[in-house]
Amino acid sequence: MKKEGNASTPYDPHLLARLVEGAQRGDALAMDELLGVLAPYVGRICGPVALQDGADAAQETLITVFRGIRQLKEPAALLGWVRTIAVREALKFAGRRRRQPTVPVEWEEPPASADLHLASDLADALYRLAPEHRVVLMLRHVEGLSEQEVSALLEIPVGTVRSRLFRARRSFRSAWG
Repeated sequence: MKKEGNASTPYDPHLLARLVEGAQRGDALAMDELLGVLAPYVGRICGPVALQDGADAAQETLITVFRGIRQLKEPAALLGWVRTIAVREALKFAGRRRRQPTVPVEWEEPPASADLHLASDLADALYRLAPEHRVVLMLRHVEGLSEQEVSALLEIPVGTVRSRLFRARRSFRSAWG
């Protein structure tokens, strides 16, 4: 498995670059293969932040990516560019949800019965966190970005990232326990 930045992808950077270039030319096969690479990646970012709206945030992210793919000047920057869009969309959906009545998280594919209780507890603990706390946790611990990278991506000071991480971890532990 190759890595670009901190994002894992099963494709080497040269193949990804060729797919981007093909998509920029309008090649439907390249677009389809690129979608196959990006959909799980985007879902992994949007899901923990936007929770039950994760699929909608991921869909909006992919629409934005494919509408703007021709403006991407450096194909090697694809995953970082997509990550930025995914975080923005996930936070947007999470913010909308915060202002609306809540409903329980529904699983697209229910976890195995043995894991159902654990998955439910995890979802509940994440749900109790503010979106700005979920996003720093996800970027730091799922995507593996440094505090400085999270700071740059979210356009907030490193100190703010650290304080949000501290509060997010404390709140998560409290909700989990």
